[in-house]
Amino acid sequence: MRYRFTRRTRRTAIGAVVVCALAGMNGPAIWGYASDQYYAYKINKPEYKAKNGHWDEVSVPKEYRINTIHAALLHTGKVLLVAGSGNNAANFKAKSFRSVLWDPKANTFKNIPTPKDLFCAGHTQLPDGNLLVAGGTQRYEKLEGDVTKAGGLMIVHNENPDKPMTFPAGTRFTGKTTRKTFESKDPVLVPRAKKEQDKDGKVTVTGTTARVYVEALEKGQEYATGTTENYRIEGLGGADAQNFYGIANKLSFDKKDFQGIKDAYEFDPVAERYITVDPMEEARWYPTLTTLQDGKVLSVSGLDEIGQVVPGKNEIYDPKTRKWSYLPTQRFFPTYPALFLTEKGRIFYTGSNAGYGPADEGRTPGLWDVQTNQFTEVPGISDPDILETSMSVLLPPAQDQRYMVLGGGGVGEDRKSTAKTRIVDLHDARPRFHDGPDLYAKVRYPSSVILPDDTVLTTNGSGGYRGRSDSNVLKAEIYDPKSNSTRPVADPLVGRNYHSGALLLPDGRVMTFGSDSLFGDADNTRPGTFQQEIDLYTPPYLFRSGRPEIKDKDNRTVGLGEDTSYRTSGDRPVTKVRLIRPGSFTHVTNVEQRSVALDFTKTKDGVKVTLPKDPSLVPPGWYMLDVVDDQGTPSEAVWLKVPAKDEGR
Repeated sequence: MRYRFTRRTRRTAIGAVVVCALAGMNGPAIWGYASDQYYAYKINKPEYKAKNGHWDEVSVPKEYRINTIHAALLHTGKVLLVAGSGNNAANFKAKSFRSVLWDPKANTFKNIPTPKDLFCAGHTQLPDGNLLVAGGTQRYEKLEGDVTKAGGLMIVHNENPDKPMTFPAGTRFTGKTTRKTFESKDPVLVPRAKKEQDKDGKVTVTGTTARVYVEALEKGQEYATGTTENYRIEGLGGADAQNFYGIANKLSFDKKDFQGIKDAYEFDPVAERYITVDPMEEARWYPTLTTLQDGKVLSVSGLDEIGQVVPGKNEIYDPKTRKWSYLPTQRFFPTYPALFLTEKGRIFYTGSNAGYGPADEGRTPGLWDVQTNQFTEVPGISDPDILETSMSVLLPPAQDQRYMVLGGGGVGEDRKSTAKTRIVDLHDARPRFHDGPDLYAKVRYPSSVILPDDTVLTTNGSGGYRGRSDSNVLKAEIYDPKSNSTRPVADPLVGRNYHSGALLLPDGRVMTFGSDSLFGDADNTRPGTFQQEIDLYTPPYLFRSGRPEIKDKDNRTVGLGEDTSYRTSGDRPVTKVRLIRPGSFTHVTNVEQRSVALDFTKTKDGVKVTLPKDPSLVPPGWYMLDVVDDQGTPSEAVWLKVPAKDEGR
């Protein structure tokens, strides 16, 4: 039997021969392309999205792309993206400091004038909806070998009880013995000495001090010092020359760490600008800010103005006066410690932190009573020596007082990392950590976000320090606290490690940002580039039909213990109502986020909800309110304000 082949059949056959021939010569490229095409097809299938969710890249115009180090969701629904100098020394030198305001709903962007280098600041939500941003960068680090001028700490003394004095940047200090001269790099205020008179009329004067970083005037090893020296201050004469002087120990070519600033600002989401408030008592770079039950803010740790970890001097910000004050007693923590407001107003330190401090001090988890300074250790955490760059989460709902610590690495650039998760229930008579299910890989810098359906999304991270040796992990998973189980979901689009993070948005999606790889290749030979891409993860619950809706869109103020009602619609019954505090994320630290279960009753056209009475569970501020149906599908959130106890309506 003879067969007649059509032109199309012949063309297909010839094409197949060509493909086979090309595959023989260049197989990996052909099959790789085919594999990519199949993967794109698979992840876009409706049934895949319904099970695993989906990732999309945000279209960001070039002029708004920044090295996002910090991100906070505001009660306007917009997200403040903060780079400061963006870990870029050239930007710092040029005083190019960036912040961008992003509206996820309209996908619009706005450049925000940024007053100081807020790179590596701390931030937290305030009761009125402003965002407090405090600290940042005074000077970039210099590694040993890059230091060209001898320098270090100068202690400036004042023994005059009647006269404070400010010394400007460039003030010169000359050693009385060595005759070597150094100059200050920043202005410094030395308070007046303290004068006290006892009951017998005897007057005692106690000198005061201030600290400033100084450098030699010239380059060269001959300008270094190795002993304690007393320094005259140039330009002073008479009594001032006696009362004001400097003392320094070793002024050398050692590595110089980053240095912090005292500056503090509130970002006003309505006016969309930074407002200057009083500076902190201590300069801080890498601090943690935690909002307390009365709306005041605790500021802890950080590197000070000469690059040393603040030695336990913690302070409180009062939003009413916009002033700071020291706590009466000291407690030491490494930088960016994960400090959560918990029941009875105590602070729970999970052990997570992000970078600087000795390996054997301030790293043990425990409950801290800020009023009495009593610290009760919470034992049992696994891999206790690799908690740095771990993520911590208050598991939903917040009433359960269960916390999870995820992943982590060794101190500094230690190569160790872990896949461990550790869970503790603070309601236990003797709280103790126990291991939860392992993460998808051993990772530093994972980002975890509480979702409205009482699950937790965790994504990304890297096995090595700052992604070293191409160790970024493109994985994500969802943890269910109720079943204590995890399941993998759609893989992220890009790798994210140091200087990355994630936030829940009001529409139920999750944004991810940042990543600052040290190297750009597996051999660690090419410098890395900052990942400026912003991505959006749409969880599986948004691929279901019949999403519930809150029909009342108005912003409300509702006090603790009070009720309010919302009209709702949807195909399925509402089974949960959640009050979710907007996140404020940087450096694997987001102590703001919490999801509070609300009591509710069904009404004819919706739900009546009741807020808890405990301010340590619901600190004052703005919250997202979601209703969730019996399939776990949340509504889009509406905003609700919980006022401080003595705040007017």
